[in-house]
Amino acid sequence: MVHHPSKYAELLKGKVERYGVKCWLVNTGWVGGAYGIGKRISIKYTRALLSAALTGKLNDVQFKTDPVFGFEVPMHCPDVPDEILEPSSAWGDKTEYDKKYKQLAQRFVENFKKFESETSQEVIEAGPKV
Repeated sequence: MVHHPSKYAELLKGKVERYGVKCWLVNTGWVGGAYGIGKRISIKYTRALLSAALTGKLNDVQFKTDPVFGFEVPMHCPDVPDEILEPSSAWGDKTEYDKKYKQLAQRFVENFKKFESETSQEVIEAGPKV
């Protein structure tokens, strides 16, 4: 990339604010456990999540805020089991889930340090709370 990543983040933020778009982060990765234990989220559920987001079916559902990463997660989505939307409930071992969840947040914080020098305080403060 030619510019510092924060430049691209600012460009994206400007477009989102200018056009008033909604942004969605969709899990296309693992559910029910770590690699080797869990499985990849089904394409059926991925399509249902995308369809609900794009057609406005998630506009009026209740959301909860992730306590570490701060993003909002719908509590219900048509044609998607609620446990898919609540990752810890899909894991058989809740203690292992909590461990991996905290490790992921810590790895994000550590990796992000190399970008902090040219990143706004607002963006830094929006990172995971570990």
